[in-house]
Amino acid sequence: MVDTIGASTSLVGHHLLYQRPSSKDVNFKRRISSCRFLLTEFKGVQLSIGRSNSFVIPRQRCNRLMDLTIKSLTMEVTKQRNPSKEDWGRIARDLPYTTETRAHNPSRLWPPANKADNPMIHNPLLRQERMGCGWFAVIFELEGVIVEDDPELEKQAWLVLSEEEGRSPPLAFVLKRIEGMKDEQAISEVLCWSRDPSELRRLASRKEEIYQGLKKGGYYQLRSGSQEFMTTLASHKIPLAMASTRPRKVLQEAIEAVGMQSFFDVIVAAEDVYRGKPDPEMFLYAAQLLNFIPQRCIVFGNSNSTVEAAHDARMKCVAVASKHPAYELSAADLVVRHLDELSVVDLKNLADINSPEFESGEPEVEMEKEDDPSPSSSVGVDDFFW
Repeated sequence: MVDTIGASTSLVGHHLLYQRPSSKDVNFKRRISSCRFLLTEFKGVQLSIGRSNSFVIPRQRCNRLMDLTIKSLTMEVTKQRNPSKEDWGRIARDLPYTTETRAHNPSRLWPPANKADNPMIHNPLLRQERMGCGWFAVIFELEGVIVEDDPELEKQAWLVLSEEEGRSPPLAFVLKRIEGMKDEQAISEVLCWSRDPSELRRLASRKEEIYQGLKKGGYYQLRSGSQEFMTTLASHKIPLAMASTRPRKVLQEAIEAVGMQSFFDVIVAAEDVYRGKPDPEMFLYAAQLLNFIPQRCIVFGNSNSTVEAAHDARMKCVAVASKHPAYELSAADLVVRHLDELSVVDLKNLADINSPEFESGEPEVEMEKEDDPSPSSSVGVDDFFW
């Protein structure tokens, strides 16, 4: 029994009842009435035993002490093997990650929670599919991504509006700043032409009329590769949404003009949000309507304001180099010239929830490293040289 307990609880050293008299001992009969019991010290799940700390006890008390010692040691080992709730809490505090699933399962420490998981889904197949990288949605912008876009028309529309209203024409850097904003937001916050809501609506409506007039009746042309890419996504049953700061009426006319009204499940227009890019509001609202978490949404745009808004929403962004050169869009996760350059596999890799930037709750801040100052090129000259 002692050997069994010693083997199962990592007792190292000798038997608890160590004294085993030899047949050659002449004092065998005298020493048989007593036994030598070793003092033990418990450390973790191991016992360190030393011969120097032994003492002699009568034989008739050995059995009782042996039972008590074995029971106490077994209880200690069991306590070490089965931590209490306080021990689990101490272990959890020492871990380098947080346990967000403890609300559903308090005893779960590993693996960490998958943000795409939904414990309310009772179908295990649907729940497993949701946690895979194939569960994602795509949010498109219209102009410059699906249809052709002329960036000069937008600038001309603002210049014509300023001339009609008797305002000073906005400078080039101002026009670049209001790119992608809602018209009301640009007029009130950047151009500072008015703060009255009714006046803002009138100016925004008039600016849109000027833009459509310059566009010759709202003619739209599909970009190369857009039709094939949209068909591929639809065949894989990937939810699609459109988000734009154009009025809903203009978006619907554009989609019907190119024959793509059956592809989109959700359309977010200027009337649905308060602010445009670089605010991520319209992308977050589109993800909410699609019933997808932001980390599993991929945004397609053609400007740095789109990249900034998508990343602020914790979404991935694919930049289409239609209006800006590719080197200016390097902040995006992927840069392409046409949509048919991508495949569904590329989108699955982008939608991977375990990407480094999604591990922590706060975005990582990149610190610039200063170069070491170059050594001085001056030459020291001794005084005696002169």
